[in-house]
Amino acid sequence: MNTTSILPLELRDVSYTVGGNPLIRNVFVSLAPESRTIILGPNGAGKSLLLRLCHGLIKPTAGSIIWQEAPDENTSNFQAMVFQRPVMLRRSVAANIAYVLSLHKIPKPKHTALIDEALTLAGLTDLAHRPARVLSAGEQQKLALARAWVTKPQVLFLDEPSANLDPGATHAVEETIEQIHEHGTKIIMTTHDLGQARRLADEVLFFHQGRMIEQTPARTFFGQPRSDLAQAFLRGELLWQTDHDVAS
Repeated sequence: MNTTSILPLELRDVSYTVGGNPLIRNVFVSLAPESRTIILGPNGAGKSLLLRLCHGLIKPTAGSIIWQEAPDENTSNFQAMVFQRPVMLRRSVAANIAYVLSLHKIPKPKHTALIDEALTLAGLTDLAHRPARVLSAGEQQKLALARAWVTKPQVLFLDEPSANLDPGATHAVEETIEQIHEHGTKIIMTTHDLGQARRLADEVLFFHQGRMIEQTPARTFFGQPRSDLAQAFLRGELLWQTDHDVAS
């Protein structure tokens, strides 16, 4: 097993602009191993966009995204991402996971054990031969998590992984995320659910209008956030401050 570590992840003055409109602005942050990082902020704050930048799906228009890595190593092999609405392949649950192993050129003799491990982690063993597209929304999200984790990524990006799920399915997804964390994968996740953030976060990145307002341990953020904007957000207030207000 390759022990190269790609963490910490550093963003140095990262910005992303489209048509002259800055969507991510001058972000400086370092994300360490082990802790679960939850990204919070109102709609339009840039949370999902930040994940896509970190995962390499889009490139920043300014600044640098820096992984720790050994020479000649491709960091994409050490990270994965699960979207809010994952796409299920037209094949069985087990075959969805096998497809990822094939993409990563994992030898076929190892597939059965790795698939069984991923299905067990997600509580999907009894559904291994069921077509993935007939699963419930919660089961599909757990499959997406298992599929992303089967190659043991060092970092897993999660974009609103339980949006639109009922409480039971949300609980099951959170349990799967906890299992992945306990196996040593760094979780970097967005959520609109403050209760979920309280349950899962070790640290919080709070964003507003594309700016990172604070990076704070979760206990501090929920007990005594450092910024007026974060305090207003936790009170459930609408945030309409202008760029000048944010910068001042």
